[in-house]
Amino acid sequence: MTVIVGYIIILGSVLGGFVLAGGHVGSLVQPVELIMIGGSAVGAFVVSNNSKVIKGTFRALPTTLKGSKFTKALYLELLSLLYEVLAKVRKEGLMSIESDVDTPEQSPVFAKYPAILADHHAMEFLTDYLRLMVGGNLNAFELENLMDVEIETHHHEGEAPIQAVSKLADGLPAFGIVAAVMGVVHTMESVGLPPAELGKLIAAALVGTFLGILLSYGFVGPLATLLEQKLNEGTKMLQCIKVTLLASLNGYSPQVAVEFGRKVLYSTERPSFSELEQEVKSRKGK
Repeated sequence: MTVIVGYIIILGSVLGGFVLAGGHVGSLVQPVELIMIGGSAVGAFVVSNNSKVIKGTFRALPTTLKGSKFTKALYLELLSLLYEVLAKVRKEGLMSIESDVDTPEQSPVFAKYPAILADHHAMEFLTDYLRLMVGGNLNAFELENLMDVEIETHHHEGEAPIQAVSKLADGLPAFGIVAAVMGVVHTMESVGLPPAELGKLIAAALVGTFLGILLSYGFVGPLATLLEQKLNEGTKMLQCIKVTLLASLNGYSPQVAVEFGRKVLYSTERPSFSELEQEVKSRKGK
């Protein structure tokens, strides 16, 4: 929703200023210029990216229209889940969570936390490392290295659509210039026309440069920045799980381990100590 609001502000500011200066909005409506710029940009995007990146970009773009799912409520649910799992491990041993980890969708523990269960990346990350803790012989140092590699891989994979959109934004001003040059060529072919007609052709050519710059810095470029912010939020959730599990593996109690995880969260989403304590207590009775 904020993306749409931002676009409205951009268009209102640019077009409003143009009208206040005495310009006519109709002169900016040049569909042919838009076809040349948009078509060239899409073609370059297809050429410069493989099918995986193209598909990933089209999957990522709709998420920009949605608000962030990484809220304080989500992290309260995550930390409460981690606490319950680690408390069960401390009380009954690592083997007690084997069935929960193997089939989390059927686990009575994970079933209490539908928001986390619905997050594929978080659940896969959590259950994979719980499984390694149950059946593997990895120490905390080895597990941390493996976690860091996976988080880095996840981050690099998520950066591919961001880089694709960013490069597309960088190329749009150049495609605007190409459209403008085409317009100038057409104008030079029509030098026999009256001055008023030539003026319209020159104006249409200049609109190409205007559209290329506006689309780049006003519309496409900000999407790359927003996608990067969303990626960083998703990575932060994995870091929270990592720190909590490692703290438990190093011998800290569940209460202290989840406190480790709470501390790595951004201040805007981080629940307070009392909020987390109250949430854990309220879920104990469920």
